[in-house]
Amino acid sequence: MGKLAFVFPGQGAQTVGMGKEFFDKYDVAKKLFAEADDALGYSIKKLCFEGPAEELKLTANTQPAILTVSVIAAKILNEHGINPDVAGGHSLGEYSALVAAGAIDFADAVLLVHKRGTFMQEAVPVGEGAMAAIIGLDDAVIVDACQKATAEIGEVQAVNFNCPGQTVIAGTAKGVEKAVELLTAAGAKKAVILPVSAPFHSTLMKPAAEKLAVELNKITVKDAKFPVAANVNGKTQISADEIKKNLVAQAANPVKWIDCVKSMTDLGADTFVEAGPGKTLCGFNKRIDRKLVSMNAENEESLQKVLDYFKEVR
Repeated sequence: MGKLAFVFPGQGAQTVGMGKEFFDKYDVAKKLFAEADDALGYSIKKLCFEGPAEELKLTANTQPAILTVSVIAAKILNEHGINPDVAGGHSLGEYSALVAAGAIDFADAVLLVHKRGTFMQEAVPVGEGAMAAIIGLDDAVIVDACQKATAEIGEVQAVNFNCPGQTVIAGTAKGVEKAVELLTAAGAKKAVILPVSAPFHSTLMKPAAEKLAVELNKITVKDAKFPVAANVNGKTQISADEIKKNLVAQAANPVKWIDCVKSMTDLGADTFVEAGPGKTLCGFNKRIDRKLVSMNAENEESLQKVLDYFKEVR
């Protein structure tokens, strides 16, 4: 076995009930849920366990909820002697990765991503921005269509380079609609408007990035204990200064996830554990590099499979 990477999911992975099995069994889960509730001033635990789904789906709630469950999953793995050599996270997940790497304190990160979600929502009024997933086209074709749509009707750009054949675009609602029309005509297998409330990672998020910079200056960011892939350039980062700069830029720039995975594999990672709700990143890995071993730890059943795997390979 080569090196181990922990990867952490972004927004959209949330489900009502997430984290409850961990809470029922592990003291570290009880401790971190209590810390999260204290930091936020409301019960993210209750929202995770009971919903309602509509409230959990609000960006300012979703982000701290997913981060909390993701960090708990990683800490439980750590307690079983499973420690990563490198980490990465998709969008919001980059914050979970930085907590796992000791660069940001958990309580600080929970409050920071709550504010990040609020800033992102405030940057563009509901209904004025949109995102769409484009399946089955090369990135160059997508970028070209976005440029045409921007020139014709309204700003839109490619914002999530998730895996070969799956890219997400974001921008003004009219710009995204026009780009979807052009990409459908260009032969996209699917071009679907996503049920999100803001055009994340587009240049329209610049006001959110500016507010985030102010908040990041209020907390202590330390050097990471191991390399963490940065969404904004796909390269690994360790220094605190670089981490802060990259997190600010990340809010209003595309997520280069394919490059993040490549950077982790270049460092020798061949086994990936997705810590937190869902298994989206495991799915991306299959499209990025089929040779990678990918598994997820989102509940007791999937966690036990990960633990069993490591018992066998050690």
